[in-house]
Amino acid sequence: MTAPVTSGGEARALVLWDIDRTLVYVGEVDRTAYREAFAEVVGRPAERLPAKGTGVTMPLAIRGLLEDNGVSADEAEALLPRMLEAVPLRFAAHTEDVRNLGSVLPGAMQALKAVAAEPDLVTTVLTGNLEANALIKLRVFGMDRYVDAAVGGFSSDDAHRPALVAVAQGRAGERYGTVFDLGNTVIVGDSLEDVRTGLEGGARVIAVASGTTSADRLVEAGADVVLPDLTDAARLLQEIRELTTAAGLR
Repeated sequence: MTAPVTSGGEARALVLWDIDRTLVYVGEVDRTAYREAFAEVVGRPAERLPAKGTGVTMPLAIRGLLEDNGVSADEAEALLPRMLEAVPLRFAAHTEDVRNLGSVLPGAMQALKAVAAEPDLVTTVLTGNLEANALIKLRVFGMDRYVDAAVGGFSSDDAHRPALVAVAQGRAGERYGTVFDLGNTVIVGDSLEDVRTGLEGGARVIAVASGTTSADRLVEAGADVVLPDLTDAARLLQEIRELTTAAGLR
């Protein structure tokens, strides 16, 4: 289990990092795991794979994968649990591909370190990944040491991404003795789903135009702040603190 990142002082704000296309990019490895799991569970090749960079949670993407490849809704419902078991196993088998084909996005490691170094900020993840997949991505790139993954929100907790905000807030609140709510919770993510998650789930949103969604669309969707990338860690910290003034941050 990852040790708590906050090492001194009162935990005053919660920072929820998205993973894919915000911190890292793993190329086709996710889709390879989908393809292999589908063939294993359904017994034939998948002709259509989930779209890239949408931010949709893995359970919803897997359900869509089944139905888009001719599996009836009832059968998809029955096969979904098997797929949710198979996908992480197939992904884990490609850990070296994540390492060799994936990459850390510009400025992401420095930004993650900078936020984790602040003693009054709790840093964790809120991701559409299943927990097992998320932890592999974080560990491969050495990012797990800068987040308290034990208080994160994963699609294995709930397929409805906005619901993961309350999951993470509850876990972090219990661990750090602080009530986390809209006033002191910030999501850092790249997709329209990240923005929707904050708006519906109860968090402020710093959107990063590092994925497939333009800065203009992220603004239109309702992000509180839009950054071109994560290369300016000082500005990111400033934006986090300005958005969480309700929590009494200096």
